[in-house]
Amino acid sequence: MRVSEFWRAVDQVFGEAYGAVVARDVVLEELGGRSAADAIDAGIDARRVWEALCDSQDVPLDKRHGKGLAEPRD
Repeated sequence: MRVSEFWRAVDQVFGEAYGAVVARDVVLEELGGRSAADAIDAGIDARRVWEALCDSQDVPLDKRHGKGLAEPRD
């Protein structure tokens, strides 16, 4: 997962406004007590950050996989 895909997934699952708050304010202990945004800025793998964020917010598995990918071009 690329960083751009991470941010797209955040928007898709949480919505743009709430997603920004969740990514900035939720502390993820498994990522060293960082927020998702701080973990991304620190260079932690975007997929790992995404999974940690989803775990912390109880996002169902069927809402996680494939999120963040751009729609295929025709």
